Amino acid sequence: MSLNELTIKILLTTTVIWLIACTPVQPWERGNLAKPQMALDPYPLQGALRAHNYGSREAAAGGNAAQGGGCGCY
Repeated sequence: MSLNELTIKILLTTTVIWLIACTPVQPWERGNLAKPQMALDPYPLQGALRAHNYGSREAAAGGNAAQGGGCGCY
């Protein structure tokens, strides 16, 4: 089996799996997805405060904060 055939088979398998995983969510199933356990970040406020604190200490601007002093102290 050549490298091109293997690449095509892997691509097709990945595409099929990706398409199977995309199913519409029924209205009665949305309650399960809205539970706090299903959130990517269970504590969004704490995460935002940590990101702000880190950005202000590192003097680096990410996608969510302005630059800070960068002294590294708390």
